[in-house]
Amino acid sequence: LQLHHSSHYHCKGRVLSQWRESELVTVTVRRVPPTGVSLSTQPPRAQVALGDRLVLRCAVAAGTGPLSFSWHREGSGALLGTGSHLELRYIGDNDSGQYRCRVSDGDSVAESDPLNVTVM
Repeated sequence: LQLHHSSHYHCKGRVLSQWRESELVTVTVRRVPPTGVSLSTQPPRAQVALGDRLVLRCAVAAGTGPLSFSWHREGSGALLGTGSHLELRYIGDNDSGQYRCRVSDGDSVAESDPLNVTVM
């Protein structure tokens, strides 16, 4: 269903050679705000060696789209990425810290718990 499917509906059918029509039913389609934002990592536990690769994935338990994603690291005002996953190809010392994913449907925003990335 899409938001534009909100309307009044009824059905028609033949019963014993006569056309019958049901009562009108009102259908209202509403957005479901994003909730249950969680992070997963590869490698697991977000412990990565200097120079290695780290992939962070953002998942949403519920929410109707379209959804947009943004990635942030504590202490940095910079936007790190806008997809459902963030790939850090060559981990450096400055990449340690707490990462979050924010998800928006255009009306509301949900945020993951912080994930601590440790560079060894």
